[in-house]
Amino acid sequence: MTQQATPTRPAPRGRLRRALPLLVTAWLVLEIWLLVQVGSWLGGFTVLLLLVAGVLIGGSLIKRAGLKALSAALEQSRNPQSQQPQTGTSLTVLAGLLLILPGFLSDLVALTLLFPPTRALWRAAGRRAADRALRAAGPVGAAPFADAMRLQEQLRIHRPDGKVIQGEVVDPAAGPRDPQDPDTGYRPPLAG
Repeated sequence: MTQQATPTRPAPRGRLRRALPLLVTAWLVLEIWLLVQVGSWLGGFTVLLLLVAGVLIGGSLIKRAGLKALSAALEQSRNPQSQQPQTGTSLTVLAGLLLILPGFLSDLVALTLLFPPTRALWRAAGRRAADRALRAAGPVGAAPFADAMRLQEQLRIHRPDGKVIQGEVVDPAAGPRDPQDPDTGYRPPLAG
């Protein structure tokens, strides 16, 4: 008699993961409908010119943000002690990518990423979403986004400004390995 393996159930998907295909489809349908409406109102050639202008402006935004990030990285490598302000290039690059995508709805979202008042709202919403994802994440390795956020936080904390001392963790319960080792004696704690 053969024994059949019981099928394992896949892990339950989150609400966003279940709704994402529907949201992307709705976004695409809305973009196409908006292109057709604007095309019938302004004309197809004008819509084509607007789309090409969006591609050119988006490309220049990405180029400018990349150069800004590169100059900040070069300055940080020349003088690690200097406190560089955040360049804010990630939202600019995202705005450039959205401008490159064909469609007017994505262009509208890109403009909200560029203007300072709405940019601050997007930044705050992103921080809240990242914090929520970190709190909801399980152990390391269970959620790739949470792992990336933890790594970013560690890199942000451990900047090469001389405040972090590289070292090795030693378990005192394991005891000395070699009785001739000079580090086996008592050492008083360092006064800070």
